[in-house]
Amino acid sequence: MRRGLRFVPLALLLAVLLELAVFVTAGRALGFGTAVLLVFAASLLGLVLLRREGMRAWRGFRSAAQAGHPPGRQVTDGLVGLAGALLLAVPGLVSGLVGLLLLVPPLRRLARAAVQRTAERRVSSMVAGDLFGPRTVRVRQGAPQAAPRPTPEQPVVADGGRAIEGEIVEPGRN
Repeated sequence: MRRGLRFVPLALLLAVLLELAVFVTAGRALGFGTAVLLVFAASLLGLVLLRREGMRAWRGFRSAAQAGHPPGRQVTDGLVGLAGALLLAVPGLVSGLVGLLLLVPPLRRLARAAVQRTAERRVSSMVAGDLFGPRTVRVRQGAPQAAPRPTPEQPVVADGGRAIEGEIVEPGRN
């Protein structure tokens, strides 16, 4: 099990406590009925967007696959959109706000780039190339440097190179 996964229950507990604190604060500021209506409306919007984002992600993946392009960009964009819609659908003001922010195009591009970088680090370069296409590499001009030459190891010759008769004994056996 990965070390970071042991903090998931604690993170979920903190998220629930934060949602409760924000809901109580919003309820006091706006009124309880308005806060409940806001959470309900955000969840309803999230459910509608969940279907739309899912269909959009599937169409993007299919069109990239049919055109012969790497589907990674469409997949990551779809995952970010689905995560945003899912967070919006989950009842809560904080999760709804984070979900809404993930659906805003400039922030969505930033999140997609972060997801793509994370995926590229976690998979082999061959798989990353198949998913996202060839990587772009920055090249800096400078004076060329000679590659170090490996020094060949000389074999160890015992007893002048004569053949020695004997038997091989495995360690631990007599």
